[in-house]
Amino acid sequence: METLRKNPSRKECEEQIKRILMTEVLENGKNSHFKSAKDFMKYFESLYPVGESLNKQVQRAIKALDMPRDESGYFIINKTSAQMDEDREIGRILRSAKAESVDLEKYDKLFLRMDEKYREYFVKLLQESKTFEGKYVTIVNSSDGLIIYTENKTNLVTLINSLM
Repeated sequence: METLRKNPSRKECEEQIKRILMTEVLENGKNSHFKSAKDFMKYFESLYPVGESLNKQVQRAIKALDMPRDESGYFIINKTSAQMDEDREIGRILRSAKAESVDLEKYDKLFLRMDEKYREYFVKLLQESKTFEGKYVTIVNSSDGLIIYTENKTNLVTLINSLM
């Protein structure tokens, strides 16, 4: 006679739910099967005695995990509700600012070694300069100078050298 194991603790349920969802995400790239406690029941019922207490324990575990849901209502395992709120706010700002990602690999880089006490003022001058307008994409302050990204490194180097 086979004996069934007792119901799992809430913590055990939480761990198993996380494992199920991580497997789902690793295999399919996202969760597209689990929206509620009942979606996990087939798994738990194959291991534990079927009953209302098992169902309640799984529901408690789902509630305790406080997992956010995607736009379709599926649980998201790798983020907390707070992270989802942050992500929504970041997305809102990106859309509002009409942000666009730019691959800097396609630009030439020029390192301009410069004393730290002059860098901030120099960048301000470049940003306001008509002469340097359109000559660079962005400037990054680094530990020993400035890294300037440009579409035409030769022209920028010539222009800088002509002013030294």
